[in-house]
Amino acid sequence: MWETVTARPRSVLRPGIISYRGIRLNLGQPRRRLEVPIGAVTLLLGFEQPVRISRPGRPAVSLVSVVNGLTTTPALGEHGGRLSGIEVLLEPWAAFTLLGTEQYELANRSAAPDELDTHLGRLAGTLAALPGWPERFALLDRVLLERLRSGVPASERVVHAWSLLRHSAGTVPVPRLAREAGWSVRHLENRFREQIGLPPKAAGRVLRLQRARRLLTEGHGQAETAAMCGYYDQAHFSGDFKNMTGCTPGEFLAARRLAAADTVTDRLAGEVTSLLLTSGRGALFSKTRAGRS
Repeated sequence: MWETVTARPRSVLRPGIISYRGIRLNLGQPRRRLEVPIGAVTLLLGFEQPVRISRPGRPAVSLVSVVNGLTTTPALGEHGGRLSGIEVLLEPWAAFTLLGTEQYELANRSAAPDELDTHLGRLAGTLAALPGWPERFALLDRVLLERLRSGVPASERVVHAWSLLRHSAGTVPVPRLAREAGWSVRHLENRFREQIGLPPKAAGRVLRLQRARRLLTEGHGQAETAAMCGYYDQAHFSGDFKNMTGCTPGEFLAARRLAAADTVTDRLAGEVTSLLLTSGRGALFSKTRAGRS
């Protein structure tokens, strides 16, 4: 049995709060997913069983609720087949206000929400006790609106620079972003680390590869995708792809095709963010290495 229910936050919360997704899985077997970098912060408010998360260069952690900051490396998520909760996707500058944390502290890291705020850590239990998804989404609207209004606001210049970078799929040069913000490059980099989590160049790499994955799955060839996304050549594209996803473009596409029967549910609407690595047929993508411990 599996169930996913998506909802949009109230208009006053957008665009900072991107989406809600309610999840309830009872698969009867373990599940492994490769999650690749995206230009959003993820807050999972879990109701029951933990997820084990492994990242390159970091110890594996097992958490029921988890915050994932922006990342330039893949993560391997594993659970025993039962999972329920609500996933909230945030623009990174909104996460800065909502979580009350400088975002570089969450970059390339998975953390428990109660490490950041005990009230946020208790929110999952309150949501789980409600009778249905509409009531849970309504409570989230109220709680997140209150936190956004009471938190330290992100700089309008950072929000504008991030918007330019995101809408260009990471191709706007950093010096131009700095000019648009009216800052030096160094000051822009410092403010991005604080309120976005990654410096502009690294954040641009994430957004560029996000677009590249989408183009590949739409049927564009690797050379064409590399050119459309502004890579020097196909070798540059392939190297960046493997560094940030743990596999080559060809391996990624092959695994997506194999997993199609299992209905891959991506975290970000219209984007390619995940690979299912196991199913009833066994391992689907044994070559992937995502920092398993």
